[in-house]
Amino acid sequence: MKIKKIYFILLLLVTQLAFSQDGIPVYSDYFSDNLYLLHPSMAGASGSNQIRFTNRKQWFDQDEAPNLGTLSYNTSLNDQSGIGVVLFTDRNGYHSQTGGYVGYAHHLLLSRSRADLNQISFGLRLGFIQSKLDETQFDLNDYDPIIAGIVQSSSYFNVDAGVSYNFLNFAAHLTIKNLIFQNRSIYSDEYESNNQRRYIIGASYGIATNTEWSYEPSLLLQVSERTGEQSVDVNLKVYRDMDFGRLWLGLSYRKSFDGAEYLDGEAIENQKLTYITPVFGANYKNFMAAYTYSYQTGSVKFRSGGFHQITLGYNIFNGKPSFWKQDMRNNGRLRPRN
Repeated sequence: MKIKKIYFILLLLVTQLAFSQDGIPVYSDYFSDNLYLLHPSMAGASGSNQIRFTNRKQWFDQDEAPNLGTLSYNTSLNDQSGIGVVLFTDRNGYHSQTGGYVGYAHHLLLSRSRADLNQISFGLRLGFIQSKLDETQFDLNDYDPIIAGIVQSSSYFNVDAGVSYNFLNFAAHLTIKNLIFQNRSIYSDEYESNNQRRYIIGASYGIATNTEWSYEPSLLLQVSERTGEQSVDVNLKVYRDMDFGRLWLGLSYRKSFDGAEYLDGEAIENQKLTYITPVFGANYKNFMAAYTYSYQTGSVKFRSGGFHQITLGYNIFNGKPSFWKQDMRNNGRLRPRN
């Protein structure tokens, strides 16, 4: 039993480290009509001024459980330029990250008009991040007095860059997070690489019908450069137009290609990190709200292991054509949305 508990702890550490990184972690925020949070090239791409707030909480019955909050805003300056801002705080036990990003995107319209959309976008985002390890609450009787009572922190800049391509109902994105190698003094270099670079590739396709229903399958692939860790999201969203706006439901399945071994009795088992995330959202006039719940499958996990997330948003339309706009049945064609 003691051995199994040790492997249980090790697996939890591996699954957390596998997706930890500088800046904003990549969860399922993009799945809640919040693409700019993930892709800097989508700044100003929606044809509206977008405000998004998210709060993500894990393990409500656990003290110092992981908690992520973000506030983002992006808008178009003109037909070819967009800017955006992101503020975030990410806490996990005694560890925390706080920071912000400012970004710019340039959009090249390859078609004559947005009615037959063919556009490529380039984005760059500069971030300032502070990582902190607060050991002031460590009990001197239980911890090494050399570290107890100390606050360690490190501040640094990093850059995200990306490109997006929108053609009619199809959209594709490539984003590279944390381009700059950083030697952070808060942790030992022996245990944490200064290479936190991560590649994110996404694609989606909107399927319109002659009814109030429409559909959007999508994929998202993540690759960590230093460790070679990989994961894939397989998603599907279903939309229904209503008199007051729109309702939508979705399901996301995330699978890691990397696993960890643990001891179950006398047998050595292998488990890969897997999440199932349903989402429910609604649009009312310019307002939007969404709720997601990420459930970790597998034999080794916290009994109450799940992530709850709420996303709230407001769109201020500026009169320009909007990607993936409300009219889902315009000549049987969808309009791409941010």
